[in-house]
Amino acid sequence: MPSFRALQPSMLKPTNRRGGEPDPDSIRVPVARAMVDCGVYADGKRLPGKYTHAAALAKVRDMEMDGCRSFVWVGLHEPDEHQMQSVADVFGLHELAVEDAVHAHQRPKLERYDNTLFLVLKTIMYVEHDSVAMAREIVETGEIMIFVGPDFVVTVRHGDHGGLAAVRKQMDTTPASCALGPYAVLHAIADHVVDHYLEVTDLLENDIDAMEENVFSPNSTTNVEHIYLLKREVVEMRRAVSPLNLALQRLGSDHNDLISKEVRRYIRDVVDHNTQASDRIASYDEVLSSLVQAAVAKVSMEQNVDMRKISAWVAIAAVPTALAGIYGMNFDHMPELHQVWGYPAVLLIMLTTCIVLYTNFRRNHWL
Repeated sequence: MPSFRALQPSMLKPTNRRGGEPDPDSIRVPVARAMVDCGVYADGKRLPGKYTHAAALAKVRDMEMDGCRSFVWVGLHEPDEHQMQSVADVFGLHELAVEDAVHAHQRPKLERYDNTLFLVLKTIMYVEHDSVAMAREIVETGEIMIFVGPDFVVTVRHGDHGGLAAVRKQMDTTPASCALGPYAVLHAIADHVVDHYLEVTDLLENDIDAMEENVFSPNSTTNVEHIYLLKREVVEMRRAVSPLNLALQRLGSDHNDLISKEVRRYIRDVVDHNTQASDRIASYDEVLSSLVQAAVAKVSMEQNVDMRKISAWVAIAAVPTALAGIYGMNFDHMPELHQVWGYPAVLLIMLTTCIVLYTNFRRNHWL
């Protein structure tokens, strides 16, 4: 039975009271179904209580009128079009960014709509496995979209991993960071995601080292498909990490009218970490390309060795086959055909020739 979240509006067909077309209001799922958390922060501290996104923003606007620096942070997980549009109407989000947030599958990027920044991050999770040979997938990706305005942060997460509970806990326990405003939350999320990039690259390095050891071990059998699997995962990581460099650099250098100098300093540190992860991934790609070439050369060499062995045994078997074929023609006037010692002599010649050939092939490392 499908879960409630899996029942998209296109799958539901309720009718109105008159039995006509489906009633749009009857198939709309409340925003609360997709909302992970909604918190109000004032002067660096989270206020107690639970809020809807509209009530939270209204409270923030009221506190701003009283001179209190505050913002609201709304977290969503895989919202549908109606849920996302409801949030967009309250916070004034641009329709193009809203469409990207609903349908996902975006490259990392940074866009600005008036006084709102829209940042797309790719999340990466390392899939635990005993060995590359037993794995179907090594890296799983997801997405986090972040809308940041003067007094709000809206995060939209796609995928079963990449939760931001740890980031929320960190912000809740560090009032000094929260006091820097909504863009401090943006930095915290980006820093969390990029630090996880480094963790995944460390784990992936172990798989690459094991594969490298297997390829260059003399008595091991190498499956090139396992290297291709690793290379495919590295390419997926590269597509997630490398494009983020430009977005983070723009975040740290542009939009000075929106982002404070202190937050930009922290963002530049995230840029350095992302560059480090990107460089690691690029080096892994080069190593795996070299391993592919080495594995192909190893397989070709093993095939050449097998062919030499087959050729050697064929040459050894050719001598008795030829003699047996000649004396099997049964002509009356053949040498030694009617001699008593003829049969043993032919067998001796066969055996001697085979031993000589075998010895030579062994000496030349063909057998």
